[in-house]
Amino acid sequence: MAKPDDILNALRNVQDPELHKDLVALDMVKDIVCDGAKVSFKLNLTTPACPLKDRLLSEAKEAVLKIPGVKYVQVDFIADVRRSPSLAGGKVLPSGIRNVIAVASGKGGVGKSTVAVNLAVSLSKTGARVGLLDADIYGPNVPMMMGIRESERPSVTPQKQLIPFENHGVKVISIGFLVEPGKPIIWRGPMLHGVIRQFLSSVQWGELDYLIVDLPPGTGDAPLSLVQSTPLSGAVIVTTPQEVALSDVRRSIGMFNEVRVPILGVIENMSGLICPHCSKNIEIYHGEGGKLLSEEFEAPLLGKIPFSPSVGLSGDSGTPIVISEPGSPQAKALFDAAEKTAARISVLNAGVPLTTASPSMGEAARSAGEGEPLTPTLSNRGRGSQKREP
Repeated sequence: MAKPDDILNALRNVQDPELHKDLVALDMVKDIVCDGAKVSFKLNLTTPACPLKDRLLSEAKEAVLKIPGVKYVQVDFIADVRRSPSLAGGKVLPSGIRNVIAVASGKGGVGKSTVAVNLAVSLSKTGARVGLLDADIYGPNVPMMMGIRESERPSVTPQKQLIPFENHGVKVISIGFLVEPGKPIIWRGPMLHGVIRQFLSSVQWGELDYLIVDLPPGTGDAPLSLVQSTPLSGAVIVTTPQEVALSDVRRSIGMFNEVRVPILGVIENMSGLICPHCSKNIEIYHGEGGKLLSEEFEAPLLGKIPFSPSVGLSGDSGTPIVISEPGSPQAKALFDAAEKTAARISVLNAGVPLTTASPSMGEAARSAGEGEPLTPTLSNRGRGSQKREP
């Protein structure tokens, strides 16, 4: 009968293709049980949204089945998301927040908030604990997109902490909850800085694997103040294909480079229209903005999201498209981008330098369009939020 040491020796031959170490060296193998010809163990992933999960499963099983006498292998996944080194020792964020991801754009109108909402919900669907901070003072649309009435006001604990709303498995706080609907928000840097610090430190976020921050567009006073005052793990840049969007996006990337925030990748939104009759892709904008930016700044193209009216309709109804139409090309592309984003964060947190491409980028691209998005496999969310149904 095989022994636990035999299992560990076999799994030393299986490498995590992004962290470039074997599963045993990474301390990923847990709870080995040997029962005659049957072996079971758990793999502790660095993110529940791991895009290489199937590959690791296949290679681990193959390695263990080579052990004489082993006929059956059961592998279960657990996940422990590491805290970003950029957050270590910081006083702004509660200790329960492990990673802060900014979603930014060089200009308005590219679908940044739509992308931020769907990234947050996609990560939640994998089992990650996710919060969404709507810091876009120019258009705080996240409440509507998440199915929460903007007229609602967060409750306050006896310790004077705001309790975030929760819908679609994501905790949500927004600047829109602080002002009357329809009223303009005319705030300069110092006031905005204070409000964002309150959202970060005085909100009962609980334990979060990822806090997604929807930044204001551009590189002006508001977004710069937020970037300087918030310890970010990395940034996702949203653009559209045409050349006119690129000059503004370059400035946005330059801003993050100035404050030394890693660029996790680029998402090209409204990337063509899939014809409902012949399924061919129609270029509604000329250009390859996402690809050009990816090559210019050596940041991966995390996804190309096809245009569809259903994306906007899903946002208007308060049910993001990754929930309302999970089998659509748009939802699959957004879910894929969320997995890649989580993978990039895991690589950063492990101290591995980011490269333009990685195994998950290529593998995810090969599997794009095949099957349904992954369903939740882990559940470790915190409690105490105000849940709202759309």
